[in-house]
Amino acid sequence: MNDLFARHRSVLPDWLALYYEDPLEITHGEGRYVWDAEGNKYLDFFGGILTTMTAHALPEVTKAVSEQAGRIIHSSTLYLNRPMVELAERISQLSGIPDARVFFTTSGTEANDTALLLATTYRRSNTILAMRNSYHGRSFSAVGITGNRGWSPTSLSPLQTLYVHGGVRTRGPYADLSDDDFIAACVEDLKDLLGHTRPPAALIAEPIQGVGGFTSPPDGLYAAFREVLSERGILWIADEVQTGWGRTGDNFWGWQAHGQHGPPDILTFAKGIGNGMSIGGVVARAEIMNCLDANSISTFGGTQITMAAGLANLSYLLEHDLQGNARRVGGLLIERLRAVAAQVPGVREVRGRGLMLGIELVKPGTDQADPDAASAVLEACRAAGLLIGKGGGHNTSALRVAPPLSLTVAEAEEGAAILENALRGIQ
Repeated sequence: MNDLFARHRSVLPDWLALYYEDPLEITHGEGRYVWDAEGNKYLDFFGGILTTMTAHALPEVTKAVSEQAGRIIHSSTLYLNRPMVELAERISQLSGIPDARVFFTTSGTEANDTALLLATTYRRSNTILAMRNSYHGRSFSAVGITGNRGWSPTSLSPLQTLYVHGGVRTRGPYADLSDDDFIAACVEDLKDLLGHTRPPAALIAEPIQGVGGFTSPPDGLYAAFREVLSERGILWIADEVQTGWGRTGDNFWGWQAHGQHGPPDILTFAKGIGNGMSIGGVVARAEIMNCLDANSISTFGGTQITMAAGLANLSYLLEHDLQGNARRVGGLLIERLRAVAAQVPGVREVRGRGLMLGIELVKPGTDQADPDAASAVLEACRAAGLLIGKGGGHNTSALRVAPPLSLTVAEAEEGAAILENALRGIQ
């Protein structure tokens, strides 16, 4: 046990998870690569849990942060804040939500917590619809609606949560149906559920479930849900903490794959927009955002230094068409991985879109999750110089691949080759 690991264990909680049998200290990064304290170089296919969205040590972001730090780092929301207003203007326009207002937080957890506050206040209801296998953060309210046992340490909650079918396409009672029939069955289940409960405040859903193992429904499911919900005045909250900013390649926001009946009422974001800086936020129609009848501020949400990073990162993302790059390079990567998976009996499915890909592992010849295999692949990739993630509601048996959106074709091939060897090693 190295000295830092021993110190970590002596002062930090036991439940603070670490990857790898011999935990890794990352000291610096550049582009799509990082280095550890021993000088080992790794291709980063997880980006600090999808936070380093653009690139490590991106000069444009580094310069913006440095220049802002030389002026003022922080003043709180009690004062006018030019970078916060400028970033809010850009996000409100990009969100697709009409008459949008933006509130900045420091994390996705806090963003979802705020969205729940707004929805329950606006609707005067504490009932929330959430998806099975979902994850929405670490706060008391976010844990209370999380549909993933491995990340929900308590059943106590200020909210009444009802879980809906549909977040996982290839498991559950509707898995064998066609896409159209799958959507129809989930919609009928939602209607039946609504007939047995008091009117809920909102449905909160990740367009692609992040911690759940990058699972998703067929395109159009949430549009069909929205049609049912809007008839009853129930709000739709799109949790875009992991899917936003073009990561899925096909769309700038994950909700746009389900946008036939318009945008969500509330959108939450975080992670990638700051390229590693702590930025989260909520976008909502003005009448919803302004429904609170008490004062509120955010001490650190929207602070100048993080807003400077967000503005520089968003500009770089748009100017260099990183959404298009995610679509092109991600498309090549998923086909490469599916070709490998076809030859590895322990791979149940390769799924996802853009640069947000999941590889679910099972015991060969069965449909039984294999978390030991997932851990073994994680370790083998690390030994060969590749960092990936893992997740999944079925015993953490899914590998999560989410590189920075500037990934090159050569780097995608480098990572795929390492993943291929690691996957073949579990046979």
